[in-house]
Amino acid sequence: MITRAAVLGQPIGHSLSPVLHRAAYAALDLTDWRYDPVECGEADLAGFVGGLGPEWAGLSLTMPLKRTVLAVADEVSPLARAVGAANTLVLRGGGWRAENTDVAGIVAALREAGVTAPAQTVLLGAGGTAQAALAALREIGVPRPTVLVRDPGRAGDLGAAGERLGVRPAIHGWARLRAAADADLIISTVPAGAADVLADLPLRPPTTVLDVVYAPWPTPLAAAAAAAGCRVVSGLAMLLHQAAAQVRLMTGHEAPVDAMRTALTAAVGQPAG
Repeated sequence: MITRAAVLGQPIGHSLSPVLHRAAYAALDLTDWRYDPVECGEADLAGFVGGLGPEWAGLSLTMPLKRTVLAVADEVSPLARAVGAANTLVLRGGGWRAENTDVAGIVAALREAGVTAPAQTVLLGAGGTAQAALAALREIGVPRPTVLVRDPGRAGDLGAAGERLGVRPAIHGWARLRAAADADLIISTVPAGAADVLADLPLRPPTTVLDVVYAPWPTPLAAAAAAAGCRVVSGLAMLLHQAAAQVRLMTGHEAPVDAMRTALTAAVGQPAG
């Protein structure tokens, strides 16, 4: 029997998840596993998941499904519940369990870049990925990051996630962007173009910049940081490591990270780091 998995989202044509998961299956010799992209919006998610049979092992969830999926799952992991978003569904005992591997992806990407416990951290954005970033920052020992958002009035979910996680972010508007110039770590979770204004800041080492946007690359922020001698991490590193965590959850095998990284680099024409 073919064992199935998929990535769901809307739009889904740009997703690199099939590249990563298929590379993992090939390296693990899982010849009877199949992974496909599926176009699915919020209104269709419950019906789609409810129609899946026992041949399904798991689902990856991308935008706009990361919050919606919590109401669809039969069980939600403590981490996903605290974050307030999930990017993974795995079939366990006939029911679907929601997990969040974005947190593991961010932590692994930061550790790979040599980030340990930055004294001053600035997080840009207030969406589901920013909520996962709060959990990742807690894990590396950052309990009070500065969060900069374009509209503080829409940061309620982020603040609530911080309370559940035991993290106390200081949330400010975009007018405080210059605070990023003094940060040891900048994590941008905002869409392409939104963080371009930071390219004009006087960035300098030892600042590390993680920009979750990976296409087009480099972003103006990433290019400016690299030119200033800062360590720059693209969203591809996060993407790689969150997918590796998904592979472990779905297959029960240790993820072949090197094979997945090679496939990802070949697919996008840039290093996944």
